[in-house]
Amino acid sequence: MSLLRPSMCRFVPIGAWRAFAIAIVGFALAAFVQPLAHAAAGEAPDVLVKRVTEEVLGLIKSDAKIQAGDQARIRDVIESKLTPYFDFDRMTALAAGRGWRNATPEQKKMLADQFKTLLVRTYSGALNQYRDQKIAYLPLRADAGATDVTVRTQVQRPGQAPVQIDYSMEKTSDGWKAYDVVVGGVSLVTNYREEFTAEIQRGGIDGLIKALEAKNSGAPAK
Repeated sequence: MSLLRPSMCRFVPIGAWRAFAIAIVGFALAAFVQPLAHAAAGEAPDVLVKRVTEEVLGLIKSDAKIQAGDQARIRDVIESKLTPYFDFDRMTALAAGRGWRNATPEQKKMLADQFKTLLVRTYSGALNQYRDQKIAYLPLRADAGATDVTVRTQVQRPGQAPVQIDYSMEKTSDGWKAYDVVVGGVSLVTNYREEFTAEIQRGGIDGLIKALEAKNSGAPAK
């Protein structure tokens, strides 16, 4: 299986896959148009998701370079603004499992950086697929003092069934951050775990890092 295109595609129809990718990129890219001050000020997780998603949908429609499919601009914006809203260390830890626990601090940093790059490269192309999708925001089911919640949304596509997309989010000192995204019951983190485990078994954490570096550079893995 290719690390460049998650095996989730085997379980989710391609239309749902595109909606999933758009939702991930949209949520992350919205940092381009608003500072993190909202999150730091105690913005509720469902309010945060709705605000940034609506902002990015407007940006997608109005930005000529994004509409023209300028991948350099898309990747630059996502890569520079993604981190504030996603906990890549936790995402990578969940995907790598035991291998993460046995890794050195330097290996953890390198692995998280490469995983972030992989996600940016994989999902930036989704903006080219955006047309007339709309997002429905479902009521938040969480206690008032909860620090780990699921924000549920649906991507509504003309003439097709809606796609359920849920954000697993944790409250941190920097505000709410997403550490997993689930589409149609399939977890982004779990989806990568099988591939990461196989790479670790073949070559350890360094082998996984090397495989990700090769994919991210476009060079064949050795």
